[in-house]
Amino acid sequence: MSLRKLLVVVVVAVVVALYVALDLGRFFSLDALKAQQAALDAYRAANPWLTAGIYFLIYVAVTALSLPGAAIMTLAGGAVFGLLWGIVLVSFASSLGATLAFLASRFLLRDWVQGRFGDRLRAINAGVEKEG
Repeated sequence: MSLRKLLVVVVVAVVVALYVALDLGRFFSLDALKAQQAALDAYRAANPWLTAGIYFLIYVAVTALSLPGAAIMTLAGGAVFGLLWGIVLVSFASSLGATLAFLASRFLLRDWVQGRFGDRLRAINAGVEKEG
């Protein structure tokens, strides 16, 4: 494994370990959202761009690392930012997070997939080239 791949694995492992060790999942529940809704609304009213930026980055991280809580984050987006801005933030953040998850898995698992399924992949590519 190359140094770059090892670094990516270590970073992901540390972030996931911190998520579990600090019990950050407790913030991704409907009860936690309901308890903090007034404070979140007040903070958003005072700092709308900063709140949207923080929410966006957290949503991207949750999605990219496939951490539990994305469904609650989606509901929180609608509750805090309203339907229109909630949809916009969630759509872009979830797309970016999913893209990052895909790129990380492709970067980390590419050699393994090619070693395990290389014959099948070459056969599929050969078939596509004949049709095209």
